This record gives sequence, structure tokens and C-alpha cells, in this order.
Amino acid sequence: MEQKVNVWQANLTSGLILGLIGIVYTLVMYFLDLTFNQVQGYVFLLVLIVTLFYLVKSYRDNYLYEFITYGQAVGAGVIIFLYYAILISIFMYLLYKIIDPDLISRQLAMAEELIEKRGMPQEAADAAIKFQKKFLKPEIIAVSGIFSNMITGLIMSLIVAIFVKKEGNPLLDAEEIK
Repeated sequence: MEQKVNVWQANLTSGLILGLIGIVYTLVMYFLDLTFNQVQGYVFLLVLIVTLFYLVKSYRDNYLYEFITYGQAVGAGVIIFLYYAILISIFMYLLYKIIDPDLISRQLAMAEELIEKRGMPQEAADAAIKFQKKFLKPEIIAVSGIFSNMITGLIMSLIVAIFVKKEGNPLLDAEEIK
């Protein structure tokens, strides 16, 4: 008799691993003063995709007898990213609220500098800064982080599932597994 795998429980560890990687990466960038460097953001997206690939592949190999459909792979990736999003949002709240409350003012200063470089009219620049100030609060950053990370996680899961899926009939292919 086949044992039913709880996808939430099976991917909890993977989500925690991805979350810890995110926290460590963020701390390294923070201590190297590269928090607002756009290039490191792209590097981190690559790290997330590669890590997600291996975590979903691990789920496939360890829990699903090395067979997974595209939908199962997408679902596992989204679940892993949900755990990641919750963990990283809690960390970001702590970072902006407790560890370095001055980080928000540095981010606003960088936004002002960017607006000046673009040569926006003063009224538009003032409106943009006012908008930024309204939403750059630790609570809002944490909540919006969950949603933005889930959108990113869905897109990454859709891509990773293409490469992880391995369909077949586990009953017919059981001899190959052994």
C-alpha cells in the first residue's frame, strides 16, 4: 500500500533552508554595505533559482520515488517559497525595526538621489518621495515582502518545474528505481 506524502510537511525543511540562505545572504550584503546594490539582487535571484531547483529535485527523489509531474513540482516550489517568504519577511521586519532603523532613511536618501539623476520635475519628485515615506515602514515592508516573494516564487517555480519534472509510471518503472 502506497503511503501518502504530506507536501507541506515534506517541504518544511526545504523552505527553512531557503529562508536561512536568504537571511545569511542579506546579512552578508548588509555587512559589506551592498544592501542597495542592484547587481547583488540579480545574483541573489540566481542563487534562489539554483537552490529551488535542488530543493524541488530533492523532494522528487526522496518522497515521490523520483517521479514528479509539472504541477506537483510547481506546487512544491510554491510551498517552499511560502515558508521562505514568511521567514525572510520576519527577518526584514527585525532588520528595519530593531537591527538598523536608520536603513529606511538611507533607502529614502538613495531614492531621492535617483530621482534627482532622472531630472524629474520638483512636484513629481516630492510626490514620489512622499509616496516612498508612506510605504517604507517595517510593518509594510514585511507584509509586502510576503506577497512579492510569493509572486517571485511562483515565477521561479514555473521555470524550475520544467527542468525537475519526471513523469512515468512508478509501477512499471519500479525495476529501474531499484
